Formats: sequence, C-alpha cells, structure tokens
Amino acid sequence: MITALSVTDLTLVRGERVLFRNLDLTLAAGEAVALTGANGAGKTSLLRAVAGFIRPEAGTVAFRDADDDPIDPPEARAHGLHLLGHLDGLKTARTARDELMFQSQWLGHSHKGIEEAIAVLGLTPLLDLEVRKLSAGQRRRLALARLIGSPRALWLLDEPLSPLDARWRAVVGEMMARHLHGGGLILAAVHDPLPIPTRALDLGAGR
Repeated sequence: MITALSVTDLTLVRGERVLFRNLDLTLAAGEAVALTGANGAGKTSLLRAVAGFIRPEAGTVAFRDADDDPIDPPEARAHGLHLLGHLDGLKTARTARDELMFQSQWLGHSHKGIEEAIAVLGLTPLLDLEVRKLSAGQRRRLALARLIGSPRALWLLDEPLSPLDARWRAVVGEMMARHLHGGGLILAAVHDPLPIPTRALDLGAGR
C-alpha cells in the first residue's frame, strides 16, 4: 500500500513548452495537496506524470510503503492509485450499472465497496439508465464511485467537484475526509478550494 509519494526535481515539457522545472513535492498518508495555478500551468500534466502517462524531461516520481521501503513504480501505479481526469472516461452506451461494474472489476473491486459506492453517491435511481442520458453531475458521481468500489491509497483528482452541486460537493468532501482518516493520500488539481484541509502547491501563471 502506498503511504508516501515523492516528486523530486521534476521537469515537464509539453511540445516545445516547458511547463515547470525542478518541482519538488512530498505527500504522506493522511495528507491532501491541492495543485493550484492558471490554466496551462501544468496541473493536469503533473497528475498524469505521477500516474505514469507522461514521461518527465527530468526528475523522479517515487512511492513508498508503510515500512518506508520503495515500491516499484509500475506496481504502485497498477494497484495503488486512481486517476480521475477532468473528463469522466465513461462509455456512454452502457448503463450506469454496467459501467460501474466494469470500472470496479477492471480496477480490482469488492462487492461491499460497490454497494457502499452506490449508497454514498446516491446511484440507485441511475443504475438502469444509459450513461449518455445522465447529467454532467450524475456522470461525475458515477465516475467517483470507482474510488469507493475499488479502494486504492492514492487519489489523483482533476477538478473532481466541478460539475457537482453543493449537496454532492459536501458528500464528496466527506468521502475525501474518510479516505484521509484511513491513511489515504489525495493529490488534486483545483480551481475552487476542496472541502477538506489541504496544503497548496501553486504551479504559477502558466504560459
């Protein structure tokens, strides 16, 4: 289980543009870091680099377990983290039930976790509807369900609250608080503050 993330001297380049240089970041169990900054500053790219989808120009991303031993990055990424992007990544022709089951089973689910996700995020009335018939907020709740249905320690979240109304933002805030209380870690790209205590890392004005 991932209990610590460290990013050291990271440089990310997109096309010919340097997003940032020599970035350092540490995140421990029970902590949340909010990535702030203008559009184009590299918030999403940093999440994707931690998840292994972008190769850094320089620097390292490392994961450690409860004994402070290093975890092989491919193993940590395959089994220890969730990346929830700004786009929900849902198949619109499936029913919400089928999509939830597919996502959770692909990521390593528990039946108890799926039942809990349905209850916490109020998905029961949506399960028989095709994903394309759901509102933006309903689709986001369905996407967030994988965080509970397939528990993993490190949550990488890109604007997780953006399409949600006040009621569901509060619910997701409670989800985040429980995750941190259980030793989880959250790294989130945000424009609006998260409803939990966070440490901010400002990536700047962008270019």
